[in-house]
Amino acid sequence: MSRPAFHSLPFLAATAALALAFASPSRAAEDAVVIPAPTVDAAPASGIQTAVVAGGCFWGVQGVFQHTAGVVNAVSGYAGGSKATADYHTVSSGTTGHAESVEIKYDPKKISYGKILQIFFSVAHDPTQLNRQGPDTGTQYRSAIFTTSDEQKKVADGYIAQLNAAKVFSKPIVTKVGALEAFYPAEGYHQDYLTLHPNQPYIAYNDIPKVENLKKLFADNYIEKPTLVSAGKVTN
Repeated sequence: MSRPAFHSLPFLAATAALALAFASPSRAAEDAVVIPAPTVDAAPASGIQTAVVAGGCFWGVQGVFQHTAGVVNAVSGYAGGSKATADYHTVSSGTTGHAESVEIKYDPKKISYGKILQIFFSVAHDPTQLNRQGPDTGTQYRSAIFTTSDEQKKVADGYIAQLNAAKVFSKPIVTKVGALEAFYPAEGYHQDYLTLHPNQPYIAYNDIPKVENLKKLFADNYIEKPTLVSAGKVTN
């Protein structure tokens, strides 16, 4: 099952479809997992840094990092494919190589790359699900880390190995780590989606619990007021 394109459906029809889709005894969203911090982190750096991750629907991942202290911008978009296919309709076909991703600009004096990955693995998504996340299926919903430096790759690979060795998850982590070739911001209606549509059934069921888990498990890294794209400028 893939996420319905709510922007093209009447609200009541979307609500009815979701009510049927999620009428099950399963828990809302993916369970958060308490995990240790990485034993190896990126060295302190000056200036704003960039991290790009993919963990299912970008609405929830963006929402989590918009509530994370030290993040100065979190933009929903596409990574892993070409510019020509970086649009929602085409990416939703699952044939473009793109993953729904979030580009995170952060201040390394306030949050480290390793802490971003800890939040990513713990509350933003379930890294043991292959080519799916919750109700969404397809390679566009895969778990991935797109690194921007050799150091980021070292930290990401080492952290995955650390977590697998500690068996903090019931299954092995399937997150793929690879160099970022390009990031393409998603359409404007996808930005700040969790904040703008908190009562939409998909968001309420799958994504709001992720932000609540961030507040619960990472209280020192949580900010109540989200850092929104609409307050700044989206750039390639």
